[in-house]
Amino acid sequence: MATEIRVPTLGESVTEATVGTWYKKVGDAIAADEPIVELETDKVTIEVPAPAAGTLSEIVAGEGETVELDALLGQIAEGDAPAAGGGEKEEPKAEAPKEEAPKAEEPAAKSGSDMPAAPSAAKMMEEKNISADQVEGSGKRGQVLKGDVIAAAAKGTSAPAAEPAKAPQRAPSKVEDADREERVKMTRLRQTIAKRLKDAQNTAAMLTTYNEVDMTAVMELRSKYKDLFLKKHDVKLGFMGFFTKAVCHALKEIPAVNAEIDGTDIIYKKFCHIGMAVGTDKGLVVPVVRDADQMSIAEIEAEIARLAKAARGGQLSMADMQGGTFTITNGGVYGSLMSSPILNAPQSGILGMHKIQERPMAIGGQVVIRPMMYLALSYDHRMVDGQEAVTFLVRVKETLEDPERLVLDL
Repeated sequence: MATEIRVPTLGESVTEATVGTWYKKVGDAIAADEPIVELETDKVTIEVPAPAAGTLSEIVAGEGETVELDALLGQIAEGDAPAAGGGEKEEPKAEAPKEEAPKAEEPAAKSGSDMPAAPSAAKMMEEKNISADQVEGSGKRGQVLKGDVIAAAAKGTSAPAAEPAKAPQRAPSKVEDADREERVKMTRLRQTIAKRLKDAQNTAAMLTTYNEVDMTAVMELRSKYKDLFLKKHDVKLGFMGFFTKAVCHALKEIPAVNAEIDGTDIIYKKFCHIGMAVGTDKGLVVPVVRDADQMSIAEIEAEIARLAKAARGGQLSMADMQGGTFTITNGGVYGSLMSSPILNAPQSGILGMHKIQERPMAIGGQVVIRPMMYLALSYDHRMVDGQEAVTFLVRVKETLEDPERLVLDL
């Protein structure tokens, strides 16, 4: 009897994924709960474990194919050998779509695409009375996905949208260069990162304000207590714990930086779920430290360590990625001295940390060498005024230069 391998629940609002890598070939033996195939969603990469032990007898969805919830990925046969006639067979190729008129009840594919809208997207378009030519598909071969319909509806589309300007065609490479180039299809995660960042630039009135912080007090505190901290809490004392607490402290005073716009409303968040931008070999991900304002520095450091390890190992869950209200990104770990971070929509603020560098500073009429760091706060000027943004960044600076403020709640 064969056991089916199906697409698991992918998380809130995620209805489909792209088949990434099959770890096994047809005919390979499989242990129960062994990772067998990787799925790429818009937010995270998920490994699907084998539901039973046996032999991989069939691969239904090949690498690169788009699959929906509960779709059949493959089958596992009982025993240690391939089922009769199974053998080492190639993965089935997707059949070429038959040329037939679109069904009356199914919205036609967007102009320029040879793929019909995904079933979930077609249903939503019908419910919201949106036509296919009003939605720009981001799926495989331009397929319209549910997320595309949600985005179109959020823009208040009521009339056929103007045909988007197409990216200019790349000029052919010179003959002597062509053999030295490699063309690689963008992963689903990288496509989503690119789209979200560009959407943030197009939607928000983004502005960045800068300041610098003297890291002397934090560095001395860290140096003094790092060994005792590690011994007691079994986690290293880094800088992120201090920055997270400083940010939470400032968000309480300037709530607009912790809010988001929904249509003509502003939603103020009375909690601090702080996103931590983490670079991985597959792209940038932003896991979230939930209720960071209610956590100690030790608890924050432990959670950051867990999330960073999961991110780099491709083990983040959807729950780890959702609900952030403000983001911190640390370009300093790569040596960045100054940058202007892009908002993580729909959030209204993101703090950029940078490299700590010794610089001569004038203090009390004397020139002294101090470890300095530039800070950058990018914010949505539609809802955060300049005074609020500057005050927020000054509060972060003051807290880091005088950490006792955290203890006294000043």
